[in-house]
Amino acid sequence: MSRHRAPSPVTRRGALVAGAAWVAGALAATSGAGLRLPSSTAPQAEALMAARLPSSAPSAASPAAPSPAPSTPAASTPAPTPTFDRSAHSTTDATSPWVVVNKTHPITPADYAPAQLTKVAGEVVSAAAAPDLEALLARSRDDGVSLTLVSGFRSRDYQEDVHRRSVSRNGQAGADRYSARAGYSEHQTGLAVDFSSVAGNATLSPSFGQTDEGLWLAEHAGRHGWLLRYTEADQAVTGYNPEPWHFRWVGVELVAAMTAAGAATLEEFFGVTGGPDYA
Repeated sequence: MSRHRAPSPVTRRGALVAGAAWVAGALAATSGAGLRLPSSTAPQAEALMAARLPSSAPSAASPAAPSPAPSTPAASTPAPTPTFDRSAHSTTDATSPWVVVNKTHPITPADYAPAQLTKVAGEVVSAAAAPDLEALLARSRDDGVSLTLVSGFRSRDYQEDVHRRSVSRNGQAGADRYSARAGYSEHQTGLAVDFSSVAGNATLSPSFGQTDEGLWLAEHAGRHGWLLRYTEADQAVTGYNPEPWHFRWVGVELVAAMTAAGAATLEEFFGVTGGPDYA
C-alpha cells in the first residue's frame, strides 16, 4: 500500500521557482513585441518565493508572545432590597386590615360590621384578627402572664351608648378624650380589643401599662401583629389619652415595617391626618 509523502521544503521551493519561470514565459509569449524578460527575473522570483516559505529553524531573536492578562471578574450587582408596599391594602375601606379610623376619618358605611366574627377569650372579634390574637394569648400563658379580654367588636349602636355614658360622667370634652363617638371607634371594625389581667388589676386604667400584663403586651404584642394604638407621646396625632390596654390588629408585616420606619402611629406611617378634633 503506497503512502503519500508531504513535499519537502526543497521540493516546494523548486515548484515555486518553476512557477515563477512559467509566469515569466507567459508574460513574454503574450507580449505583442515578443518582449523578453531580463535574465535576472528568475533569480528575483526565486528570492521572492523563498521569502514566503516558512523557515525550518526557529529564530533565536523572536520574543515569546506575552501571556494574556487574567480577566477581572465583573462585580456582581447586589439584589435590590424589597420595599414595603404601603398601597397593598386600603386605609379607608372598613374591611381592610390597614383601615385608619380616627376623629377625622369615620367608618364608612356608618353601620358597618365585619362579615365574619368569631369569639376569642369570651369577646367577639373579626375572624381576620382571631388567629394572631389566639397566638398572642397562648404565648402569654407560656410566659406565665395571665391576660384576658374585656372588649372586642362593638356595633355603632353599642358605641353610641358607651359614649353617652362617658359624656354623662366626664362632660363632652372629657368624654372625647377617652371615648370615641359612634362611627369613629376602631372597635366597630372588629380589629381592636381591650386587654386586662385575669385578676382584673388596673382594668381600663392608665396604670395597666405598669402591670406585668401591660409590660408584657408592650414588648410582645407587635410580634403577633397587634399595635399599641394610643400612647402618651402620640396624643396629638391619635387624639386620645393614652390607653395601654387598647391594641389594634394590623398584621405582623405592617408592625415590622412601622418599627423599621420609626413610625409609632398608623397616621404617621400612611400620611393620614389625625388630631384631637372631630372633622
